[in-house]
Amino acid sequence: MGDSIQDELKELFARPPGGEISPDIMGELRSMLRLHSISAQELFYKWESYSLKMGAEDTGMDLKTARAFKTDLQESLERESRSRTQMRTAGAEKRSGGGVTATARNLNKNMNVGHDGDMFAMLDGLVPNTPRVRETKAVNGSSSLKRKPGYETPAISSKTSRPLETPSHHSTTKPNGLLFAESENNKYTSFADRPNAGQIIETLNEHLSCPEPPVAPPAEARVKVMANTDLKKFSYRPMAMHLSEASEVLDDRIDEFTSLIQTHYNLPDSAFGNAAGQNTNEIIAVGRIASDSLEGRLNVASLVLETSRRVGAGLRVPLKVDQISSFEFFPGQIVALRGVNASGDYFTVKEIHDMPLLPVTASAPSALDVHNERLRGAMEDDDHPRPLNIMIAGGPYTADDNLHFEPLQELCAKAQTSFADILILTGPFLDIDHPLISTGDFDLPADLDIDADSATLTTVFRILVAGIFRHLAECVPSITIILVPSVRDVLSKHVSWPQEPLSRKELGLPKQARMVPNPVVLSLNEVTVGISSQDILSELRQSEVLGKAPKTSNILSRLPRHLIEQRHFFPLFPPVGRKKPSNTIDDGHLPTGAMLDTSYLKLGEWLIRPDILITPSTLPPFAKVVESVLVINPGRLSKSKSPGTYAQLTLYPAQISEEERSEGNVLGHKVFERGRVDIIKI
Repeated sequence: MGDSIQDELKELFARPPGGEISPDIMGELRSMLRLHSISAQELFYKWESYSLKMGAEDTGMDLKTARAFKTDLQESLERESRSRTQMRTAGAEKRSGGGVTATARNLNKNMNVGHDGDMFAMLDGLVPNTPRVRETKAVNGSSSLKRKPGYETPAISSKTSRPLETPSHHSTTKPNGLLFAESENNKYTSFADRPNAGQIIETLNEHLSCPEPPVAPPAEARVKVMANTDLKKFSYRPMAMHLSEASEVLDDRIDEFTSLIQTHYNLPDSAFGNAAGQNTNEIIAVGRIASDSLEGRLNVASLVLETSRRVGAGLRVPLKVDQISSFEFFPGQIVALRGVNASGDYFTVKEIHDMPLLPVTASAPSALDVHNERLRGAMEDDDHPRPLNIMIAGGPYTADDNLHFEPLQELCAKAQTSFADILILTGPFLDIDHPLISTGDFDLPADLDIDADSATLTTVFRILVAGIFRHLAECVPSITIILVPSVRDVLSKHVSWPQEPLSRKELGLPKQARMVPNPVVLSLNEVTVGISSQDILSELRQSEVLGKAPKTSNILSRLPRHLIEQRHFFPLFPPVGRKKPSNTIDDGHLPTGAMLDTSYLKLGEWLIRPDILITPSTLPPFAKVVESVLVINPGRLSKSKSPGTYAQLTLYPAQISEEERSEGNVLGHKVFERGRVDIIKI
């Protein structure tokens, strides 16, 4: 048993995977498993969260960081324990009728004792776990907590000496008005002083070279962009969802997958049945994975299968999965299960049928020749056209303590110097969860003559962001800039997902900017690209439940596989609830969630398997090939307190042999073989 745990820890924590871990670090890891009674996989999830909280996705596991991680884990569990104790105490006082008893707790309240029961705050900062009372300036020199009204319209001042940044060098202002001294965990990293700028942290297809940029930009665009999505359907009216329509969309999806399974496996109608009905014969049940509880994370004990109205009247039946060791379930997943419900109380699963995949994209040799000729451009003598240079990044695009958009400026500068063909950017561009945007506590540049009373957030975008794109378009007229919105964009009038495009004219963007919906499937020459700014990978990681031996052990390969098998940009239902991150101050505001409009989830379905899938996420950035799909997570260009990452795709033209040309059959694009992806620190 001990050896199996040690092997599992090596597989999860060793760098590179499968390498060795020093005995000291292994001892610390095993100690954490024993102390907190958690599995190695759960410990790895907590390590990933800790790495993201520290602002560095490549945090190495040495003895120092292992001990710091152990301390942080212990403190977080203690905080949760204290919080539960306080809730139980408050509930007991409430049930007792609200009467005040002569306890030390109530005496402290009546005598104006500090936050942790310290009379007159005499022990602030001197005793462990006794926080210093945080104060801000108040009227008449008194001290009180400064809190802005939660629902007033923020005013925008047009004059300031230090625009768009936090005013104090020694302290940081948070949205709730609290000031606190900087420490190692909350200190912002200056963008100019960022370490390892330009460092490549991961490369896919390293054998493909990165060519030198040309001496001048192409005379015309080398890419033809076409939308494989009906854009008009995204202009629906949000916040007008009817329960009957939503339930029909969810129910139709089960029936559609039933037809797919029947056709793919060539099964008769008699092979299918109602999982919720008592039956001693084995049947194939198609339905949606769900939980038997509205709260808490999905687990093996809470698994239920939701049937369609046509087959099972929409009933839910508990699933017993003891007889299978390999499964990967998440809420909303459509599955085909072979089993039996002999008692009528639960459905015993004996086999899980694999979902049929969509066909890969393909083109005729003549069509590929046209696209290769477009890559060649004016260089008619060149037998080997220069590969496409595609840069990909996900928002946010500025740190939490300013609105300078320095990472975006640096990215556009790199696109300018390398004469990039395509720049793909996903929102948010003006993030509603940004501390300065959410409170309106910022100022516009003083040298601009702006009427503060008439200025809007569109004005803010035109001043702070649009100029960066206009300058790039002037320097590289052949570039194509693709902008995908996010539900966190304050610029978007469409608050739900799926989401209509932003307005290029309103935002003052150049003609090189292509505004597309979220999600979208595009054709870039012959290549099909699926893009969604919704962080589905993080939500799937929080929601999935695994068997003892999952088919795919690598989590960064397993999560995109769910999207490919389910043929959808957001197959999770319901989405993960909104929660405040544990490393942030609770100011009473919840972060923006998935914001799904269930009635229009069909707009997120796939009609064909894309060559490239772009899914920005807070998970560590990566580039992987999953089921012949090149999956790219560029990461976030700017993290809350430090710079982030972006992806650069070097895509070589398709090669056609004489034999393939003579046969005249359509050819698969095989982008995963001719595309090099570099994940780079900005």
